[in-house]
Amino acid sequence: MSRVALLQIDVSDTETPEARVLRVLDLVAQQKGKCDLAILPELWKIGAFNSGALEAYAEPTDSELVKQLQQAAKSGNFWLHGGSFVERLADGGMSNTAVFINPAGEIVDFYRKMHLYGFDRGEAILLNRGTQIVTTQDTPVGHAGLAICYDLRFPELFRGMGDLGVETILISSGWPTPRINHWRVLNQARAIENQAWVIACNEVGLNGDIMLGGHSMVVSPRGEIVAEAGTSEEVLYADIELAQVAQFRAEHPFQKDRFIR
Repeated sequence: MSRVALLQIDVSDTETPEARVLRVLDLVAQQKGKCDLAILPELWKIGAFNSGALEAYAEPTDSELVKQLQQAAKSGNFWLHGGSFVERLADGGMSNTAVFINPAGEIVDFYRKMHLYGFDRGEAILLNRGTQIVTTQDTPVGHAGLAICYDLRFPELFRGMGDLGVETILISSGWPTPRINHWRVLNQARAIENQAWVIACNEVGLNGDIMLGGHSMVVSPRGEIVAEAGTSEEVLYADIELAQVAQFRAEHPFQKDRFIR
């Protein structure tokens, strides 16, 4: 049994990104002894809908923020999904990049968001899309796959993770209130169709003119929501029993009946 902590952060524009970093790092530090794995939301430093700040806050993978997250994981002795940040790429472009860190403070993986939201606006035209499925073995939640927000609408990505043997899906998100019903249904669908745990961490607060919807959640391989946050900043804790994955897959081995023309 492993305990996870979902840090549902308020990204309201009334707080500066610099102040938020200090506050969130302190909140991460408070998780020492409380969890085996902690996860932050998407672009929590500036807020997921603050497209105007992408350029100003783009930073390399060895930035001070990333180093601070590494130190937080090491000091707390837990795995840390650092949410995502605006990465400045070597060619000058930018990406929405998640970082996954082990308890030794070592970066295990970076994942660059594949599906860019905006319909020819915002991150859809300002950022470079990722092209690689990223998974990490031997975490406290087993073989884990990484995804970010809008990725949730594209089941092919998660099927690809399943084909690689993923047992748990970690989703860092900035999902808005008006479509929060989609958030709930899609998280459950991704768990059900892949018979995997889904750990999905969202934001709250007014970011630009968008209200972020919260309802961070943990969904079992059977599609049951076992823990769910509200609409304010909070830390949501849940226990993950990894054995449920193999058990449910053995009881209902429907993956073998997939038919692709």
